[in-house]
Amino acid sequence: MIDLQRSRRRWLSDVAIGTAGLVAVPGMAAAAAVADPLAGRLRKTLKIGMVKLPGASLEQRFKAARAAGFEGIEMQFPGDNVEQTKAAVAASGLPVDGSVCGQHWQVRHTSPDAETRKQALANLMQAIRETHAVGGHSVLVVVGKGADGPEQEIWKRSVENIAQAIPLAAELGVQILIENVWNQFLYDHEGGSGQSAEKFTRYVDDFRSPWVGMQFDIGNHWKYGATGDWIRLLGPRIRKLDVKGFSRAKDRFTAIGEGDIDSADVRRALREINFYGWLAAEVSGGGEEHLRGVAERMNTAFGL
Repeated sequence: MIDLQRSRRRWLSDVAIGTAGLVAVPGMAAAAAVADPLAGRLRKTLKIGMVKLPGASLEQRFKAARAAGFEGIEMQFPGDNVEQTKAAVAASGLPVDGSVCGQHWQVRHTSPDAETRKQALANLMQAIRETHAVGGHSVLVVVGKGADGPEQEIWKRSVENIAQAIPLAAELGVQILIENVWNQFLYDHEGGSGQSAEKFTRYVDDFRSPWVGMQFDIGNHWKYGATGDWIRLLGPRIRKLDVKGFSRAKDRFTAIGEGDIDSADVRRALREINFYGWLAAEVSGGGEEHLRGVAERMNTAFGL
């Protein structure tokens, strides 16, 4: 059985890099500075919305992300332009590793309205097709909100709806990845920091498909449980990672490497489940200099 009390005592002791989000630390030095570095295991990506260059073309934004040290980028589909994205990939050499499903917060798989669920499915299938068209291999989806009904009811509703997209996902080789978010589903928002990921494991397993997994957000659930232990329990269900910081003391999100997430235990847990894959920044964006600082924070926190 996982010892949550033990894990909560493993406080962050090896990452301290200021508050501005722009402190650059060379990647090799960062790897040497932490125990259990993950160099060679993780590849850095970010959300397209983080690349903020007023008036710039998509190609210029891709080139800025690559120059800042990122190895991939996540688009939003439906929403972003497929042909422009393909051109930006070709011109920059920066691949699209995946996408975030558009409108998934507003048009939800948990909705009690059948027409809304039908549209949510259509959005997901379009996201799968468009992600495949630009060379990506995953679609992040928020399955819905707890406010849409009793847990077991929205559990069944959302699984039945999303499962209809699995044949297309398998055909095109695009994974459907559920994100753990603050949507009041599969955890108790008022339940404190001793909660387990057990419901998430059962929910993912309910799809009974290798094409459904999790894009586990390292920052989102430090509020509710020991992140390293959540990673251990979710194990191979985790296909990609999102990262931000979180402070329980201040009850707010922070820059990567700030707050009190137990980064050392996160690194240990990722090694224990033998994770290799993409690590997506999900923090405030900016221009190339700002993004370079975000990339270096990722290097420092994970030993890249």
